[in-house]
Amino acid sequence: MTSSRNTVDDEDTFKILIATDIHLGYLEKDAVRGNDTFVTFDEIMKCAKQNEVDFVLLGGDLFHDNKPSRKAMHNCMEALRKYCMGDKPILFEVLSDQAVNFGNSKFPWVNYQDENLNISIPVFSVHGNHDDPTGADGLCALDLLSCAGMLNHFGRSLSVEKLEISPVLLQKGSTQIALYGIGSIPDERLYRMFVNNQVTMLRPREDENSWFNLFVIHQNRSKHGATNYIPEQFLDDFLDLVVWGHEHECKIAPVRNEQQLFYITQPGSSVVTSLSPGEAVKKHIGLLRVKGRKMNLQKIPLHTVRQFLIQDITLMDYPDIFSPEQPNVTHKVQAFCQQKVEEMLEEAEKERLGNPQTPEKPLIRLRVDYSGGFESFNTMRFSQKFVDRVANPKDLLHFTRQREAKDGMRDEGIDFEALLSRPSSEVLQLRVEDLVKEYFQTAEKNMQLSLLTEQGMGKAVQEFVDKEERDAIEELISYQLEKTQRYLRERHVEASEEKIDEEIRRFRESKRNTAEEDEEVQEAINRAKAHRDRPDNIRDDDFNLSDEPVDVAMESDEDSISEPPVRGRGRGSRARGGRGQNTTTRGRARGTGSQSGQRGRGKKALLSSPVKTKSIKEAFQAPAARPSRSSAPKSYAKEVNIEDSDSGDDVSFFNPKPAQKVSSVPSTSRNSSQGQSQSYKGVCYDDDDDEDEFDPFKSSSRHGKR
Repeated sequence: MTSSRNTVDDEDTFKILIATDIHLGYLEKDAVRGNDTFVTFDEIMKCAKQNEVDFVLLGGDLFHDNKPSRKAMHNCMEALRKYCMGDKPILFEVLSDQAVNFGNSKFPWVNYQDENLNISIPVFSVHGNHDDPTGADGLCALDLLSCAGMLNHFGRSLSVEKLEISPVLLQKGSTQIALYGIGSIPDERLYRMFVNNQVTMLRPREDENSWFNLFVIHQNRSKHGATNYIPEQFLDDFLDLVVWGHEHECKIAPVRNEQQLFYITQPGSSVVTSLSPGEAVKKHIGLLRVKGRKMNLQKIPLHTVRQFLIQDITLMDYPDIFSPEQPNVTHKVQAFCQQKVEEMLEEAEKERLGNPQTPEKPLIRLRVDYSGGFESFNTMRFSQKFVDRVANPKDLLHFTRQREAKDGMRDEGIDFEALLSRPSSEVLQLRVEDLVKEYFQTAEKNMQLSLLTEQGMGKAVQEFVDKEERDAIEELISYQLEKTQRYLRERHVEASEEKIDEEIRRFRESKRNTAEEDEEVQEAINRAKAHRDRPDNIRDDDFNLSDEPVDVAMESDEDSISEPPVRGRGRGSRARGGRGQNTTTRGRARGTGSQSGQRGRGKKALLSSPVKTKSIKEAFQAPAARPSRSSAPKSYAKEVNIEDSDSGDDVSFFNPKPAQKVSSVPSTSRNSSQGQSQSYKGVCYDDDDDEDEFDPFKSSSRHGKR
């Protein structure tokens, strides 16, 4: 760092390294790309130590798999121990009740305050959709690191109906930061919470305007469906900066939301997990400086990321070179594609010169639109020409064709043969839940569901595939059958087939897309886990700690973690835009004291063991029923100060929000729950609504009003 920067890095300035979606363990068995994620993570943590940051903030998906392999966990712990442990003093303090912030841990305090640890750079992280909590005890890979004292896992949610976010309050000199975080939640569920005003962000009562409000979220930012994303307008307008994880395209330069008037930074992933245009953007991490209410974000390019070049060509755009009627046109097209690949390889080599840290073999993707009568050729044979020059020879070439509109498209079924023939990088982005929904939408009338809903069945199948909850489908059918029978008995339905079918259809439609539907799936998962955890189901092979995967009905490309039972599918489930399901109930005992050293007690871990392996087809065979068990106008700086790490200019700050603003919306637009006193949790929150002067950061529970 230059001397000009040191003049700004004083005792009142927070320095925070920001990164998201590191995906440790992605393609770790690939001979060429297997160590890419580990090398880049080492570069990120090394950068944190070189810049002497106060702490590292991660935005989710630290691991690519829900149950990372031993290799992935070992490399992660190695880097954290190498760069985050030491004698450097911590210059900030935690003011909030840590029993609330880290209540899910048996050690509910920040790791650098543990008398048995020597931490020099704390790491704070929320979980993502790839490494979300699961299993009988609702644990995830981040909880293992937290228990080992290497990471501080925050942003856990306990309820599927409402969400209360309590910030981690940090202070360094005169600068105060309120750090909010939400771990990955199914987008449809969180969307419904916002619409129903069930999301509350608590705020400190004292010196409300002096806090810099930093929010970390791991959800869909781009719209993938009606409710399958989180609109930026749902977030509270008192926020200063939002760090958005889950989206892999690097848009790290803060962008102002013109309605809520806060800034959003999207660091993107540090590894290419899908061969799409968004991943081709240069990868960066951010060095955030906060002093008072001012902030500055410095972009730091990552040098160990494998190069990725992508190009689209449409054969019809080159009528002078070839046409479908020409003889041997396929050979001409093949020669043309080979020329394009050679050009991209030459471009990649020029960019790599002077940077020995960049891997030698780049990722190349050529997408060819062969509409208009052209024919495709053998992509594997074509890729053999570049097998020693590119890192992804199997996915080098991809043929596409414009789909012609047909009148009877709704009546067409799913072409599973075409689906399975897609490149592996595209298959990784598919969601099991969407496939189930699409199947029943296109199925014949006699194949439609009459008892279950498509969404509930989709989630159960996704639990079966992603988390290997082998009894999820079976228990959902059993539970729904019991509930429907009880409903019919209570309604005293006439004992005729037509009347019964009508009542079942009415009962099914009444809970479609409601919280009750989520609760039914959750109850089925809990029953499946309880059935699996019975002592009489424990087998000798449950304690097999080898890296060999358990014999399941589907193939697995990844090692399973050593802890029983093995239920994750091992292989990376999704690339960018993929969404995991957080379907386990989680218990947490909240402490009532405010001392940072307060020791919380968690419940004793239960031993869980897998039961007999079933296929999806067998799971659908229903067994015998078991017994039931403030909106204010604001003014901002005209431009955001973004600094590249290569420049030697002085670091300057901008104030994202002025201290005082004039309110223009009546207080009735706020969520009534915001005013409740929260002092019993160790942080005193405001419940005053009748102050004389307008405060732009006063109210915080307005959701979904636009």
